[in-house]
Amino acid sequence: MNVDWLREVCLSFPGVTEQIQWGYDLLFKVGGKMFALTPLEPAPVCLSFKASSENFAELTERPNIIPAPYLARAQWVALQTRDALPPDELARLLRESYDMVFAKLPRKARDAVSSARSLSPKVRGKSAGKKKLRRSR
Repeated sequence: MNVDWLREVCLSFPGVTEQIQWGYDLLFKVGGKMFALTPLEPAPVCLSFKASSENFAELTERPNIIPAPYLARAQWVALQTRDALPPDELARLLRESYDMVFAKLPRKARDAVSSARSLSPKVRGKSAGKKKLRRSR
């Protein structure tokens, strides 16, 4: 796993944004809520993401996977090495993290992501800035 691969996987999910926060951490968010983060400078962990209760218990029993610092109470795990999980399993777990965070978003935020997903980029670009005003008589 490297940052380019991680960006490709996470940004393939609908409505995902990325941002640098806390100095050097790259966060992946949906609806303004983060579902994965990776430091861009050397750190004790190389990736953290949300896990289900069952996966949290199972994953933290494996080598090089620990409860995520500061986020473990919210069922986040952290990988201590880039090869702690095979890429296909990691991609599946990242999608599950995305899905869990998406499911907890307010309905309005979920609807916004869903409607943006259904619009093609061409249509989205044209309609995003223009609103028609209706006058009542």
